[in-house]
Amino acid sequence: MTQTFASFREFYPYYLSEHSNRTCRRLHVVGSGLMLAMLAAIVLGVVSSWWLLSLPVIAYGFAWVGHFGFEKNRPATFTYPLWSFMGDWVMFKDVLTGRIRF
Repeated sequence: MTQTFASFREFYPYYLSEHSNRTCRRLHVVGSGLMLAMLAAIVLGVVSSWWLLSLPVIAYGFAWVGHFGFEKNRPATFTYPLWSFMGDWVMFKDVLTGRIRF
């Protein structure tokens, strides 16, 4: 049964519970970081803008390996695409600021 959430504030604790495995979280952070690095390389003209097509593969590829291989759950992206996207960046920030253990 799918849970319903009235706000992102309600959703985020659920999102974190779906990322309780440390390796899964690490893969999310690595994927997000690599995606940002690739985006910077594109913006700075280091690589062709065709590499924009790789951004979803980089980000979601690492995340899905974390979910299917380590967390053993179905990514929340399939049920809550927008809030999951937001949750990934909030979790990324929380890891970088030390709020969540890397």
